[in-house]
Amino acid sequence: MPTPAEVDILATLWRLGPATVREVHEELGKDCGYNTTLKQMLLMTEKGLLVRSERFRSHVYEPAAPKDQMQQRIAGDLVRRVFEGSARSLIMGALGAQPISAEERADIRKMIDELDGPKRRSK
Repeated sequence: MPTPAEVDILATLWRLGPATVREVHEELGKDCGYNTTLKQMLLMTEKGLLVRSERFRSHVYEPAAPKDQMQQRIAGDLVRRVFEGSARSLIMGALGAQPISAEERADIRKMIDELDGPKRRSK
């Protein structure tokens, strides 16, 4: 699983698309130095979290897995380690962590209904 610092880099790359270390470092806007970002991204490449290619004599990095796939892996790990395997506890914790709009609540209800859809039709 990625560390919090690695998740920050992944999120930046999901936002930017394929990017150089310099582009990621500038987008992160952290107090750490460029070499720290470089080292972190090299480690992430070794761990299989990033893929590196060459473009116009620059190394370009991108996530090794699609955003939704990585988010599911992270959420699954979080459910197991922090919420004792309870998706309900994870969702309630997430919903209680910060206020959400009525529109977002409606979207969540719609997604749950879509997940339940095939079950309801087969009954």
